[in-house]
Amino acid sequence: MYCGSCLRDNALATELQALGDWEVTLLPLYTPIRTDEPDVSVDQVFFGGINVYLQQKVPLFRHLPRFLDRWLDNPRLIRRVASRAMSVNAKDLGEMTLSMVRGEHGFQAKEVRRLIDFLRKQKPDLICLTNLLVGGCIPALKKELPDVPVLVTLQGDDLFLDELEEPWRSSVLEEMKNLASAADGFITFSGFYRDVVADLFEIPYEKFHLTALGADLEGFTGDRDSGGNTIGYFARICPEKGFDLLVSAFLELAKRDEFADTKLQFGGWLAEKNREFFENEMGRIEKAGLSDRVLHVGSPDRDGKLEFFRATDVFCVPARFVEPKGMYAIEAMAAGIPVVAPDHGAFPEMIAASGGGCLFPAGDVEALAGCLAETLKNPGDLGRNGRAWAISKADRATMARSTAAVFEKFV
Repeated sequence: MYCGSCLRDNALATELQALGDWEVTLLPLYTPIRTDEPDVSVDQVFFGGINVYLQQKVPLFRHLPRFLDRWLDNPRLIRRVASRAMSVNAKDLGEMTLSMVRGEHGFQAKEVRRLIDFLRKQKPDLICLTNLLVGGCIPALKKELPDVPVLVTLQGDDLFLDELEEPWRSSVLEEMKNLASAADGFITFSGFYRDVVADLFEIPYEKFHLTALGADLEGFTGDRDSGGNTIGYFARICPEKGFDLLVSAFLELAKRDEFADTKLQFGGWLAEKNREFFENEMGRIEKAGLSDRVLHVGSPDRDGKLEFFRATDVFCVPARFVEPKGMYAIEAMAAGIPVVAPDHGAFPEMIAASGGGCLFPAGDVEALAGCLAETLKNPGDLGRNGRAWAISKADRATMARSTAAVFEKFV
Protein backbone atom coordinates (compact mmCIF):
# COMPACT_ATOMS: atom_id res chain seq x y z
CA MET A 1 0.00 0.00 0.00
CA TYR A 2 1.30 3.42 -0.99
CA CYS A 3 -0.29 6.34 0.86
CA GLY A 4 -1.31 9.45 -1.11
CA SER A 5 -0.62 11.73 1.84
CA CYS A 6 2.80 10.13 2.35
CA LEU A 7 3.60 10.62 -1.35
CA ARG A 8 2.64 14.29 -1.14
CA ASP A 9 4.41 15.00 2.16
CA ASN A 10 7.57 13.15 1.15
CA ALA A 11 7.73 14.96 -2.20
CA LEU A 12 7.23 18.32 -0.45
CA ALA A 13 10.00 17.67 2.10
CA THR A 14 12.37 16.54 -0.66
CA GLU A 15 11.79 19.62 -2.78
CA LEU A 16 11.84 22.13 0.09
CA GLN A 17 15.32 20.84 0.88
CA ALA A 18 16.26 21.24 -2.78
CA LEU A 19 15.26 24.92 -2.72
CA GLY A 20 18.30 25.50 -0.50
CA ASP A 21 16.65 27.85 2.02
CA TRP A 22 14.95 25.19 4.12
CA GLU A 23 16.15 22.48 6.45
CA VAL A 24 13.33 19.98 6.76
CA THR A 25 12.86 17.08 9.17
CA LEU A 26 10.01 14.77 8.16
CA LEU A 27 8.66 12.83 11.16
CA PRO A 28 6.45 9.76 10.58
CA LEU A 29 3.58 9.38 13.03
CA TYR A 30 1.73 6.11 13.72
CA THR A 31 3.38 4.14 10.88
CA PRO A 32 6.49 4.63 8.73
CA ILE A 33 6.18 6.60 5.50
CA ARG A 34 4.67 4.56 2.65
CA THR A 35 5.87 5.82 -0.71
CA ASP A 36 7.11 4.47 -4.05
CA GLU A 37 9.80 7.19 -4.11
CA PRO A 38 12.98 7.58 -1.99
CA ASP A 39 11.91 8.04 1.64
CA VAL A 40 13.43 11.18 3.22
CA SER A 41 11.82 10.80 6.66
CA VAL A 42 13.75 10.09 9.87
CA ASP A 43 14.18 6.40 10.70
CA GLN A 44 11.92 6.41 13.73
CA VAL A 45 8.19 6.65 14.34
CA PHE A 46 6.39 8.87 16.83
CA PHE A 47 3.04 7.80 18.27
CA GLY A 48 3.89 4.33 16.91
CA GLY A 49 0.73 2.40 16.08
CA ILE A 50 1.56 -0.63 18.22
CA ASN A 51 2.51 1.46 21.23
CA VAL A 52 -0.51 3.75 20.90
CA TYR A 53 -2.85 0.74 20.81
CA LEU A 54 -1.23 -0.97 23.80
CA GLN A 55 -1.28 2.24 25.84
CA GLN A 56 -4.98 2.52 25.06
CA LYS A 57 -5.76 -1.03 26.16
CA VAL A 58 -3.23 -1.86 28.91
CA PRO A 59 -2.42 0.72 31.62
CA LEU A 60 1.02 -0.85 32.18
CA PHE A 61 2.20 0.31 28.75
CA ARG A 62 1.52 3.94 29.66
CA HIS A 63 4.47 3.73 32.07
CA LEU A 64 7.05 1.66 30.16
CA PRO A 65 10.64 2.94 30.20
CA ARG A 66 11.85 4.69 27.06
CA PHE A 67 14.07 1.82 25.83
CA LEU A 68 11.04 -0.51 25.62
CA ASP A 69 9.09 2.17 23.80
CA ARG A 70 11.88 2.38 21.25
CA TRP A 71 11.56 -1.35 20.60
CA LEU A 72 7.77 -1.13 20.11
CA ASP A 73 8.20 1.92 17.85
CA ASN A 74 10.82 0.22 15.66
CA PRO A 75 9.81 0.99 12.03
CA ARG A 76 10.62 -2.57 10.88
CA LEU A 77 8.38 -4.07 13.58
CA ILE A 78 5.53 -1.71 12.71
CA ARG A 79 5.87 -2.51 9.00
CA ARG A 80 5.77 -6.23 9.74
CA VAL A 81 2.64 -5.96 11.87
CA ALA A 82 0.92 -3.49 9.52
CA SER A 83 1.50 -5.79 6.54
CA ARG A 84 -0.91 -8.35 8.00
CA ALA A 85 -4.64 -8.17 7.40
CA MET A 86 -6.27 -6.78 10.53
CA SER A 87 -9.81 -5.79 11.44
CA VAL A 88 -10.36 -2.96 13.92
CA ASN A 89 -13.64 -2.74 15.78
CA ALA A 90 -15.27 0.67 15.22
CA LYS A 91 -15.88 1.07 18.95
CA ASP A 92 -12.19 0.53 19.72
CA LEU A 93 -11.20 2.86 16.89
CA GLY A 94 -13.44 5.59 18.30
CA GLU A 95 -12.09 5.28 21.84
CA MET A 96 -8.49 5.41 20.69
CA THR A 97 -9.08 8.33 18.33
CA LEU A 98 -10.72 10.32 21.11
CA SER A 99 -7.79 9.59 23.41
CA MET A 100 -5.31 10.64 20.72
CA VAL A 101 -6.93 14.01 20.04
CA ARG A 102 -6.96 14.69 23.79
CA GLY A 103 -3.16 14.72 23.70
CA GLU A 104 -1.68 15.26 27.17
CA HIS A 105 -5.04 14.36 28.70
CA GLY A 106 -5.34 11.06 26.83
CA PHE A 107 -3.81 7.65 27.41
CA GLN A 108 -0.98 8.50 25.00
CA ALA A 109 0.34 11.46 27.06
CA LYS A 110 3.76 9.80 27.18
CA GLU A 111 3.93 9.96 23.38
CA VAL A 112 3.20 13.68 23.43
CA ARG A 113 6.11 14.19 25.83
CA ARG A 114 8.48 12.16 23.64
CA LEU A 115 7.58 14.27 20.59
CA ILE A 116 8.01 17.52 22.54
CA ASP A 117 11.42 16.41 23.84
CA PHE A 118 12.57 15.61 20.29
CA LEU A 119 11.35 18.93 18.90
CA ARG A 120 12.93 20.97 21.68
CA LYS A 121 16.32 19.55 20.63
CA GLN A 122 15.58 20.29 16.97
CA LYS A 123 14.71 23.94 17.74
CA PRO A 124 12.33 24.32 14.78
CA ASP A 125 11.27 27.69 13.36
CA LEU A 126 7.93 26.24 12.24
CA ILE A 127 5.97 23.02 12.72
CA CYS A 128 3.52 21.76 10.12
CA LEU A 129 1.24 18.85 11.01
CA THR A 130 -0.09 17.03 7.97
CA ASN A 131 -3.55 16.47 9.41
CA LEU A 132 -5.57 17.62 12.42
CA LEU A 133 -6.15 14.07 13.70
CA VAL A 134 -2.59 14.14 15.05
CA GLY A 135 -3.21 17.60 16.50
CA GLY A 136 -3.67 16.40 20.07
CA CYS A 137 -0.12 17.64 20.65
CA ILE A 138 -0.91 21.25 19.59
CA PRO A 139 -1.68 22.59 23.11
CA ALA A 140 1.57 21.08 24.43
CA LEU A 141 3.53 22.47 21.46
CA LYS A 142 2.15 25.95 22.05
CA LYS A 143 3.00 25.72 25.76
CA GLU A 144 6.51 24.28 25.40
CA LEU A 145 7.52 26.11 22.20
CA PRO A 146 5.48 29.32 22.45
CA ASP A 147 7.34 31.20 19.72
CA VAL A 148 7.04 28.42 17.11
CA PRO A 149 4.04 28.71 14.76
CA VAL A 150 2.04 25.52 14.22
CA LEU A 151 0.32 25.01 10.87
CA VAL A 152 -1.94 22.11 9.87
CA THR A 153 -2.42 20.68 6.38
CA LEU A 154 -5.95 19.35 5.99
CA GLN A 155 -6.09 16.47 3.53
CA GLY A 156 -8.69 13.92 4.55
CA ASP A 157 -9.51 14.35 8.24
CA ASP A 158 -13.23 14.51 7.41
CA LEU A 159 -13.09 11.11 5.70
CA PHE A 160 -11.68 9.44 8.81
CA LEU A 161 -14.26 11.15 11.01
CA ASP A 162 -17.10 9.85 8.86
CA GLU A 163 -15.99 6.27 9.53
CA LEU A 164 -16.40 6.67 13.29
CA GLU A 165 -19.58 5.56 15.01
CA GLU A 166 -21.46 7.68 17.53
CA PRO A 167 -20.93 8.81 20.20
CA TRP A 168 -17.26 8.81 19.22
CA ARG A 169 -17.59 10.92 16.08
CA SER A 170 -19.28 13.82 17.89
CA SER A 171 -16.82 13.70 20.79
CA VAL A 172 -13.78 13.56 18.50
CA LEU A 173 -15.16 16.37 16.34
CA GLU A 174 -15.64 18.62 19.38
CA GLU A 175 -12.05 18.02 20.49
CA MET A 176 -10.79 18.72 16.96
CA LYS A 177 -12.63 22.03 16.87
CA ASN A 178 -10.81 23.03 20.04
CA LEU A 179 -7.48 21.98 18.53
CA ALA A 180 -8.23 23.94 15.36
CA SER A 181 -8.71 27.11 17.38
CA ALA A 182 -5.19 26.72 18.80
CA ALA A 183 -3.42 26.28 15.43
CA ASP A 184 -1.89 29.32 13.73
CA GLY A 185 -3.01 28.48 10.21
CA PHE A 186 -4.25 25.83 7.80
CA ILE A 187 -3.21 24.66 4.34
CA THR A 188 -5.57 23.17 1.75
CA PHE A 189 -5.19 22.52 -1.98
CA SER A 190 -8.57 23.76 -3.23
CA GLY A 191 -11.20 26.32 -2.33
CA PHE A 192 -13.86 23.61 -2.43
CA TYR A 193 -12.18 21.54 0.26
CA ARG A 194 -11.37 24.64 2.30
CA ASP A 195 -15.09 25.40 2.44
CA VAL A 196 -15.85 21.85 3.60
CA VAL A 197 -13.36 21.78 6.47
CA ALA A 198 -13.92 25.42 7.46
CA ASP A 199 -17.56 24.57 8.10
CA LEU A 200 -16.80 21.22 9.75
CA PHE A 201 -14.17 22.47 12.19
CA GLU A 202 -15.50 26.04 12.53
CA ILE A 203 -12.27 27.61 11.27
CA PRO A 204 -12.28 31.28 10.19
CA TYR A 205 -11.47 31.75 6.51
CA GLU A 206 -8.60 34.10 7.26
CA LYS A 207 -6.66 31.20 8.81
CA PHE A 208 -6.59 29.30 5.48
CA HIS A 209 -3.84 29.34 2.87
CA LEU A 210 -4.23 27.62 -0.50
CA THR A 211 -1.11 26.00 -1.91
CA ALA A 212 -0.37 24.09 -5.09
CA LEU A 213 -0.60 20.31 -4.98
CA GLY A 214 2.22 18.54 -6.75
CA ALA A 215 3.75 15.13 -7.36
CA ASP A 216 7.08 13.60 -8.33
CA LEU A 217 6.54 13.37 -12.10
CA GLU A 218 9.86 11.80 -13.06
CA GLY A 219 9.24 9.03 -15.58
CA PHE A 220 5.85 10.31 -16.76
CA THR A 221 6.70 10.82 -20.43
CA GLY A 222 3.29 11.03 -22.09
CA ASP A 223 4.10 8.06 -24.35
CA ARG A 224 1.23 5.70 -25.12
CA ASP A 225 1.42 1.93 -25.32
CA SER A 226 -2.22 0.97 -25.88
CA GLY A 227 -4.85 0.59 -28.56
CA GLY A 228 -6.69 3.80 -27.71
CA ASN A 229 -9.61 2.13 -25.96
CA THR A 230 -8.52 1.39 -22.36
CA ILE A 231 -10.12 2.97 -19.29
CA GLY A 232 -7.83 3.07 -16.26
CA TYR A 233 -8.47 3.25 -12.49
CA PHE A 234 -5.58 3.52 -10.04
CA ALA A 235 -6.52 4.10 -6.39
CA ARG A 236 -7.69 2.16 -3.35
CA ILE A 237 -10.27 -0.41 -4.45
CA CYS A 238 -13.22 0.49 -2.27
CA PRO A 239 -16.75 1.96 -2.38
CA GLU A 240 -15.50 5.39 -1.23
CA LYS A 241 -13.37 5.73 -4.37
CA GLY A 242 -16.34 4.68 -6.53
CA PHE A 243 -14.82 1.54 -8.04
CA ASP A 244 -18.29 0.01 -8.40
CA LEU A 245 -19.54 3.12 -10.20
CA LEU A 246 -16.79 2.74 -12.78
CA VAL A 247 -17.61 -0.96 -13.22
CA SER A 248 -21.26 -0.04 -13.81
CA ALA A 249 -20.28 2.60 -16.38
CA PHE A 250 -17.95 0.12 -18.13
CA LEU A 251 -20.73 -2.48 -18.31
CA GLU A 252 -23.01 0.16 -19.82
CA LEU A 253 -20.45 1.15 -22.46
CA ALA A 254 -19.81 -2.49 -23.35
CA LYS A 255 -23.42 -2.79 -24.55
CA ARG A 256 -22.77 -0.26 -27.32
CA ASP A 257 -21.37 -1.48 -30.63
CA GLU A 258 -18.95 1.44 -30.95
CA PHE A 259 -17.26 0.38 -27.70
CA ALA A 260 -17.18 -3.36 -28.35
CA ASP A 261 -13.40 -3.44 -27.89
CA THR A 262 -13.17 -1.09 -24.89
CA LYS A 263 -11.14 -2.45 -21.97
CA LEU A 264 -10.86 -1.69 -18.26
CA GLN A 265 -7.64 -2.00 -16.29
CA PHE A 266 -7.32 -1.14 -12.63
CA GLY A 267 -4.86 -1.24 -9.76
CA GLY A 268 -4.40 -0.05 -6.21
CA TRP A 269 -4.52 -1.23 -2.62
CA LEU A 270 -7.22 -3.75 -1.72
CA ALA A 271 -7.84 -3.97 2.03
CA GLU A 272 -9.29 -7.15 3.48
CA LYS A 273 -12.38 -5.28 4.64
CA ASN A 274 -13.15 -4.55 0.96
CA ARG A 275 -12.47 -8.08 -0.32
CA GLU A 276 -16.15 -9.04 -0.52
CA PHE A 277 -16.98 -5.77 -2.26
CA PHE A 278 -14.22 -6.43 -4.82
CA GLU A 279 -15.34 -10.00 -5.46
CA ASN A 280 -18.93 -8.85 -6.01
CA GLU A 281 -17.75 -6.41 -8.67
CA MET A 282 -15.65 -9.10 -10.35
CA GLY A 283 -18.75 -11.30 -10.31
CA ARG A 284 -20.73 -8.63 -12.15
CA ILE A 285 -18.04 -8.43 -14.82
CA GLU A 286 -17.90 -12.21 -15.18
CA LYS A 287 -21.69 -12.46 -15.41
CA ALA A 288 -21.63 -9.95 -18.26
CA GLY A 289 -19.06 -12.11 -20.07
CA LEU A 290 -16.43 -9.35 -20.03
CA SER A 291 -13.68 -10.90 -17.90
CA ASP A 292 -11.36 -11.10 -20.91
CA ARG A 293 -11.58 -7.32 -21.31
CA VAL A 294 -10.65 -6.50 -17.70
CA LEU A 295 -7.15 -6.51 -16.22
CA HIS A 296 -6.32 -6.26 -12.51
CA VAL A 297 -2.68 -5.20 -12.05
CA GLY A 298 -2.67 -5.39 -8.24
CA SER A 299 -0.67 -2.84 -6.24
CA PRO A 300 2.53 -2.38 -8.27
CA ASP A 301 5.74 -0.51 -7.52
CA ARG A 302 6.64 2.74 -9.26
CA ASP A 303 7.84 1.09 -12.48
CA GLY A 304 4.62 -0.92 -12.59
CA LYS A 305 2.59 2.25 -12.05
CA LEU A 306 4.34 4.01 -14.94
CA GLU A 307 3.66 0.99 -17.16
CA PHE A 308 -0.01 1.09 -16.10
CA PHE A 309 -0.36 4.72 -17.17
CA ARG A 310 1.35 4.06 -20.52
CA ALA A 311 -1.34 1.47 -21.24
CA THR A 312 -4.28 3.73 -20.26
CA ASP A 313 -6.20 6.03 -22.64
CA VAL A 314 -8.81 7.58 -20.32
CA PHE A 315 -8.43 7.75 -16.54
CA CYS A 316 -11.23 7.76 -13.99
CA VAL A 317 -11.59 7.40 -10.21
CA PRO A 318 -15.25 8.41 -9.61
CA ALA A 319 -14.84 9.06 -5.87
CA ARG A 320 -18.02 9.38 -3.82
CA PHE A 321 -16.36 11.40 -1.06
CA VAL A 322 -15.04 14.95 -1.30
CA GLU A 323 -11.48 14.20 -2.48
CA PRO A 324 -9.05 16.67 -0.87
CA LYS A 325 -6.09 15.90 -3.16
CA GLY A 326 -6.56 13.68 -6.21
CA MET A 327 -2.85 12.90 -6.66
CA TYR A 328 -3.75 10.10 -9.08
CA ALA A 329 -5.41 12.62 -11.43
CA ILE A 330 -2.21 14.70 -11.53
CA GLU A 331 -0.18 11.60 -12.38
CA ALA A 332 -2.64 10.63 -15.13
CA MET A 333 -2.45 14.10 -16.67
CA ALA A 334 1.35 14.05 -16.49
CA ALA A 335 1.14 10.84 -18.51
CA GLY A 336 -0.90 12.68 -21.15
CA ILE A 337 -4.17 10.92 -20.25
CA PRO A 338 -7.51 12.78 -20.16
CA VAL A 339 -9.23 12.54 -16.78
CA VAL A 340 -12.94 11.96 -16.13
CA ALA A 341 -13.73 13.11 -12.59
CA PRO A 342 -16.70 13.81 -10.28
CA ASP A 343 -17.77 17.44 -9.93
CA HIS A 344 -16.70 17.91 -6.33
CA GLY A 345 -13.62 18.04 -4.11
CA ALA A 346 -10.32 19.05 -5.71
CA PHE A 347 -11.42 18.12 -9.23
CA PRO A 348 -13.48 21.10 -10.49
CA GLU A 349 -10.59 23.51 -9.89
CA MET A 350 -8.06 21.01 -11.23
CA ILE A 351 -9.97 20.38 -14.45
CA ALA A 352 -10.73 24.09 -14.94
CA ALA A 353 -7.07 25.02 -14.51
CA SER A 354 -5.70 22.26 -16.73
CA GLY A 355 -8.31 21.73 -19.42
CA GLY A 356 -7.25 18.11 -19.09
CA GLY A 357 -10.56 16.30 -18.69
CA CYS A 358 -14.25 16.51 -18.04
CA LEU A 359 -16.54 16.43 -15.01
CA PHE A 360 -19.71 14.45 -14.37
CA PRO A 361 -22.32 14.77 -11.60
CA ALA A 362 -20.90 12.77 -8.70
CA GLY A 363 -22.56 9.36 -8.30
CA ASP A 364 -24.45 9.49 -11.65
CA VAL A 365 -23.50 6.30 -13.53
CA GLU A 366 -25.34 7.28 -16.72
CA ALA A 367 -23.57 10.63 -16.85
CA LEU A 368 -20.24 8.93 -16.08
CA ALA A 369 -20.73 6.50 -18.98
CA GLY A 370 -21.56 9.39 -21.29
CA CYS A 371 -18.50 11.36 -20.23
CA LEU A 372 -16.25 8.32 -20.70
CA ALA A 373 -17.75 7.71 -24.15
CA GLU A 374 -17.10 11.27 -25.33
CA THR A 375 -13.58 11.28 -23.96
CA LEU A 376 -12.70 7.92 -25.52
CA LYS A 377 -13.83 9.26 -28.91
CA ASN A 378 -11.96 12.58 -28.61
CA PRO A 379 -9.03 12.27 -26.18
CA GLY A 380 -6.46 14.38 -28.09
CA ASP A 381 -6.51 17.97 -26.81
CA LEU A 382 -7.58 16.95 -23.30
CA GLY A 383 -4.53 14.73 -22.89
CA ARG A 384 -2.15 17.36 -24.26
CA ASN A 385 -3.66 20.12 -22.13
CA GLY A 386 -3.47 18.02 -18.99
CA ARG A 387 0.16 17.07 -19.52
CA ALA A 388 1.23 20.66 -20.20
CA TRP A 389 -0.46 21.82 -17.00
CA ALA A 390 0.81 18.96 -14.81
CA ILE A 391 4.47 19.30 -15.72
CA SER A 392 4.43 23.10 -15.32
CA LYS A 393 1.94 23.71 -12.48
CA ALA A 394 1.57 20.45 -10.53
CA ASP A 395 5.13 19.24 -10.19
CA ARG A 396 6.80 19.03 -6.80
CA ALA A 397 8.94 22.13 -7.41
CA THR A 398 5.83 24.28 -7.92
CA MET A 399 4.27 22.73 -4.81
CA ALA A 400 7.40 23.45 -2.75
CA ARG A 401 7.64 27.10 -3.86
CA SER A 402 3.94 27.64 -3.17
CA THR A 403 4.17 26.06 0.29
CA ALA A 404 7.41 27.88 1.12
CA ALA A 405 5.66 31.19 0.39
CA VAL A 406 3.08 30.32 3.06
CA PHE A 407 5.71 29.21 5.56
CA GLU A 408 7.59 32.49 5.08
CA LYS A 409 4.55 34.42 6.30
CA PHE A 410 4.92 32.75 9.70
CA VAL A 411 8.69 32.44 10.15
